[in-house]
Formats: sequence, C-alpha cells, structure tokens
Amino acid sequence: MYILTLEGREEQGAYSVTNQRGEQILYLFEEEDDAIRFAMMLEEEDYPSLSVVEVDDDLIISTCKVNRYEYAIITANDIVVPPDQNDII
Repeated sequence: MYILTLEGREEQGAYSVTNQRGEQILYLFEEEDDAIRFAMMLEEEDYPSLSVVEVDDDLIISTCKVNRYEYAIITANDIVVPPDQNDII
C-alpha cells in the first residue's frame, strides 16, 4: 500500500482527510499510480509537494487499529477527488 506525505518530511506524518464527524481518515492506496494521481490533483489545488511512500499493508493497518485511527483503503476501482478540507497530520 501507499500513503502520501509531505515531501522532505516523510517520517513526520501522512496525508489524511476529515470526515463529517471531525475524525481524521488516513488514505491507504493499493496502487502506486492512484496515489501519484491523487497527489498531483492536490498539488493542482496549491497543496505542498507530496511524496508517495510504500508501506507494509499489515503494519499500517495494525498501527491504525492499535491507535484507533480511521483509515480508508483506496482500491483501483475507487475514484477519489480532493475534498474541500484536507489536513496533513
């Protein structure tokens, strides 16, 4: 899987969105190309440059569960567009 991080700050957090309840949702992309495409869409919206980082599937999901952090797995069949409000955590 792949996550998005701020370029040059890959160890300091990952891109997430805020849901309707104000909770942070970490996007986990199954396909690198989809993560790259989403990063490009964000940059077109004047977001800072993002890096696509490969992460171990089991490790990232278990880390989210242990920390009670919400996540969404973005498959090749999903279409995601940048929401109006985004957060870098």
